[in-house]
Amino acid sequence: MGWLEANQHVRIEMSRNATALAAVVRPGLLFALQSRAVFCTTTGLMLKPRAVPKTIGDGTQQTRAIQQAAHMLGRWLPSTGSLGTVLTLMGVQP
Repeated sequence: MGWLEANQHVRIEMSRNATALAAVVRPGLLFALQSRAVFCTTTGLMLKPRAVPKTIGDGTQQTRAIQQAAHMLGRWLPSTGSLGTVLTLMGVQP
């Protein structure tokens, strides 16, 4: 709570983006729960130790390429702005 009080702007921005992010977060959270990478306890959600590796692991060339693309998108998407901006930058047209 102390961090949130010192960083009010984060809470304000999060409330603006929560609706748009829900469509992306919900399927990811369901997948994490189904694959048991995340599990529920009486204290909240817990991440299974070593469920998500910190580095891109071994595998086929295609697997490594997918992991690298996901890593790049995971770092890029939060800083781009609204969902409309992201879709425009990715070339998605109505």
